[in-house]
Amino acid sequence: MVKDYIKLEAKEYKKEYGIILKKIKEYDKIGIFRHIMPDFDALGTQFGLAQWIKDNFPNKEVKCFGDNHVTFTPRGLYPETAKENDEWFNDKFLAIIVDVGDKKRIADPRFEKADYKIKIDHHPVTDNIFDIMITRTQEAAAAEMVANFLFTYEKKYRISKECAYYLYTAIVGDSGRFQYGSTNAHTFEISKRLIEKGLNIVEIYAKMYVKDIDDLKTIKFIYDTYKISDKGVAYYVLTNQNLIDLGISTERGKENVNLFANIEGIKVWCSITEDTTEPCFRISIRSRDYTINGVAREFDGGGHAQAAGARIDDLSQLDTFIARLDKLIETGE
Repeated sequence: MVKDYIKLEAKEYKKEYGIILKKIKEYDKIGIFRHIMPDFDALGTQFGLAQWIKDNFPNKEVKCFGDNHVTFTPRGLYPETAKENDEWFNDKFLAIIVDVGDKKRIADPRFEKADYKIKIDHHPVTDNIFDIMITRTQEAAAAEMVANFLFTYEKKYRISKECAYYLYTAIVGDSGRFQYGSTNAHTFEISKRLIEKGLNIVEIYAKMYVKDIDDLKTIKFIYDTYKISDKGVAYYVLTNQNLIDLGISTERGKENVNLFANIEGIKVWCSITEDTTEPCFRISIRSRDYTINGVAREFDGGGHAQAAGARIDDLSQLDTFIARLDKLIETGE
């Protein structure tokens, strides 16, 4: 008998799904929040859920909050997010927070003014400040969980092509185009159902992963300057001056971390990119076989088993960070 993974998850969260749907119906104003420096999953999950609410409850006021993405927003992958003053948050509203585990990483702190708070996420729980939450760390994307919720009620509430587009881009992005270890049967079942809404995946991939010819300069710089530790940690560093010379932002710099995926001998790979707004160096960490989020937490970060983020104050801490990853590879701890 073929398992219906969507129904299995719906059965597991029947109570929570019922409460979430009830709250969406109850509130006239709904704010959907995501993490800072958003990625495909944060944006796609947020806008997919917002689109579903707008499609099925057109009289509700639905806003998406958080900083726009430096390239995805201008390219039209996702709309611009709401720019509301504090007055909007003074009325009674529902907050739905997606794809973020840490309170400090929620992009707009005004979510705390909400009358009721819901969280749907696939990161390990660090802050339990919500009225209700669904957390499934075994799933590749937060969008999987939102899509599962929507498909559970599909007979009564429609899932439009636009909603499916947003959720599909989120899953593709956070699963590394279905290559990461978090990809599972549920990921494929949800993706299949979304594609059946009329998506053209060739057009979607072209839109998601298109690069400018100027990006070749950045890639060349990375390949010219990267380093590999004795244990197999590959990494590149982009200082603020490097970013200025290359004409890119911190966010664009870290997007190249997977240049070192699938290369024999490289076991963990990282981008280390300066962020002058903090100030700090932001680190993206990836791996195939090693659980890296524990190390990420030691360096003011966190995330998934094979995809995590961290930060160091300055480059004087870089050797310590790389040595810690070397130890992980050597000992498994």
